[in-house]
Parts: sequence; structure tokens; C-alpha cells
Amino acid sequence: MRQFLLTIALLGGVASAQTAPAPTPATPAPAATPAAPAPAAAPATPAADPNTLVGQIGAEKVTLGEFERAFRLAAARVVNSQGVPFEDSFLAEFASARPEFLKQFLRDRAIYQLARVNNTVDTAELDKQLETARADFESDEEFQDALQGTGYADSADLRTELERQAVVGKFLEGIQGRFKFGDALVASYYSLNRPRFTREAQACVKHILVPKQADAQAIAKQLEGGGDFAKLAAEKSQDPGSAPQGGDLGCFGKGQMVESFDKASFTGPLNKVQTVQSQFGWHVLLVGKRTEAGTAPLTEAAPLIREQLGREAAQKYLNTQIAKLNTQSFPEAVTVVPAPEKK
Repeated sequence: MRQFLLTIALLGGVASAQTAPAPTPATPAPAATPAAPAPAAAPATPAADPNTLVGQIGAEKVTLGEFERAFRLAAARVVNSQGVPFEDSFLAEFASARPEFLKQFLRDRAIYQLARVNNTVDTAELDKQLETARADFESDEEFQDALQGTGYADSADLRTELERQAVVGKFLEGIQGRFKFGDALVASYYSLNRPRFTREAQACVKHILVPKQADAQAIAKQLEGGGDFAKLAAEKSQDPGSAPQGGDLGCFGKGQMVESFDKASFTGPLNKVQTVQSQFGWHVLLVGKRTEAGTAPLTEAAPLIREQLGREAAQKYLNTQIAKLNTQSFPEAVTVVPAPEKK
């Protein structure tokens, strides 16, 4: 639905989003810094072996196979954001982004290395998340298809990613929670940066994508009769990017969606079920909120300012810690697709 922009910047944005500090205070003990090992030898020539070294972070070696997994997930997120299931054939479209993505991937791995020192994850909570995800599907085969459509090899792969996100999230929350900013500083930042708080009109929408008009009308009737939108989206929607979130697309500006969907989002009734057709199929959509264009008031901007200032301070701290890890990168090793791993 969004324009399909297969660019280095887009992939980099996906990767960096995975490491953005979350705004919840929880201060862990300072991370220990591993001693820097002797420099590793870079690969002499590009190789397709998944065990090929693509980087080294302190004493930790990073392989081509690990890079491929992260690259696949990043590409899948971009593809899914357009309402399209991921397939391996899409990877070729992102080939030019591989060397640039390696930089962000190694940074992410460095942050994960720091995070693992003093942060752990509740394995029972991970198991619960997996069980919840599996419960949305009638069979293991359907669940596996959905996993592959979002870039995961299997449920174990998903569990690994959930664990990484949880550990890194706790670490980043703790860092950002260390920094506090008073009202006077926030007000000063707002006054000096008012143009940054000029906002475009936005609509916050959730939808259910189905192939036929009759399907859309039937779902609309269920919703009008009191049906649960999130449950129906998880069961019926063919948009792999939003179905697991109950059909929630979040908020977006004008022109970011295809014309018919955009028109319904910005001119249709609020909190009332609509059905609209696009080249992707039929959408059952619900507009929950609209924001008019203009400058956000200080009361609305203040939490965003504190988050921004905290993020900037946390990034400076992270950059200092990452620099101590002696990260080495071998971009020549990611210019080819690896051979399948031997089973």
C-alpha cells in the first residue's frame, strides 16, 4: 500500500529502529567492556560460506549466516509494510543495500553485546508470547507459512528475535531513564525549535484486507453487530504486516496510502466502518482519530521533547561504549549470497 521504496535509507531506517532507546526508566548497572582482542584477519576474497567472517566486535566473531538472518528480517519488514508477504525473491531487490546494512547490523550486535552483560529475559514470558502468536493459527503449517511470510525461518527463529529485542529494550530503557530534563529546558527547546513541531494532518486507521467485496461486506456487518475488530483482523486479514496487530496501521499523513484508501481515511466518517477497494483488494477500515495540520502546543510537545533529549543523550553514551569494543567490518564478504547451510 505504501510506495515500495527499496533503498539503502529504508533498510537503514528499519535497522536503526531496532536499536532506538525506549522511553521507560529502569536503570541497570553499567555494562562491562570486554577487552579488545588482537585484530582478526579479513577474508581474502568474498565467499558464500555462511561461516565467513563479516565482522568482529571485541572477542565476538560475526558470520555471514548471522548477517543474512538479520538482512532477511529487515527486508521482510519493509516488504510487509507494503501489505505484501515476504518471499526470498524480494532479496535481490535489496542487494545494493547489503554493505550499508552491515554497518547498522554490527552496531546492533555491539549494543546487544553490551545489553547481555546485565540484562536477562523471562523465558516464561517468551514462551507465552510464542503461544499467543501460535494461537492465531489453526495449524502448525499455517503458522509456519505466516512466519516465513514475515522473514522468520521457524518459531525458534522468532523466539531468538523476541529474546534479543527484550534484552536490548531493557538495556536502552535503562540508559535513557538516567537522564532527566526540567520544564525550563523543555520550554526553551520548544521555543528554539517550533518549526520542528509543525505537523501535517494525520489519520489513525485500522483495516482488514480481503480479496472480494462480499467478504468485506460480511465482515463490516459483523463489526456493525458488535464484532471484535482486532480478532477479525487476526483471523481474516490478508495483510501480514497489520493482521498480527489487530489490523492497526498506526497514524499516517496524506498521500502515504493508495488514493482510494487515502480518501476514505481523511474524508470518511470517524469511528464508523467503511469498505473501499484498492489494487490490493477490499479494505474494511475504521478511522479512530484525525489530527489537523498545525503546530503542536507545548503540552503536547513536551513528552516528545523529553524523549528526544533522552534519546540524544543515550546515543552519545552508547557511541562511547561501542567505540570501546573495537568493531571491525569486512563489507567485501556480504557482496554475495551464501550457500545453503549443510544439514
